[in-house]
Amino acid sequence: MKKVTGIGGIFFKCTDPEKMRNWYAQNLGLVTNEYGSLFEFRNADRNEEINYLQWSPFAETTGYFEPSKKQFMINYRVENLAALVEELKKDGVTICDAIEEFEYGKFVHILDPEGNKIELWEPVDRVFTNEYSGNTTH
Repeated sequence: MKKVTGIGGIFFKCTDPEKMRNWYAQNLGLVTNEYGSLFEFRNADRNEEINYLQWSPFAETTGYFEPSKKQFMINYRVENLAALVEELKKDGVTICDAIEEFEYGKFVHILDPEGNKIELWEPVDRVFTNEYSGNTTH
């Protein structure tokens, strides 16, 4: 079973997320919104498929990274999240929460051996593709 298929997001804490988004937009040309910036790329296994990576600054007071005390969190794209979670449980990996499902995919959080919180995402990329193309059919 293929586990991680790529990076899905890079999240980090900062004192002023809005200022950080504006700085990256002005100085590095990122197209930003209230969540950060979305990067488009082609799937290595299926070149016709567009995938996305989310870059997001979070307020340093966010509880979203807990129980990790780190300033960052990486989101990994995965296939078949439910099966992966079962395998991780068998291997004794700390699962922080239950799988949550949204229009744009399924998510769960785990901890690595040093307490870094990791977000696993089984994406539904077409939601982003439709949003950016103006296509409203799913």
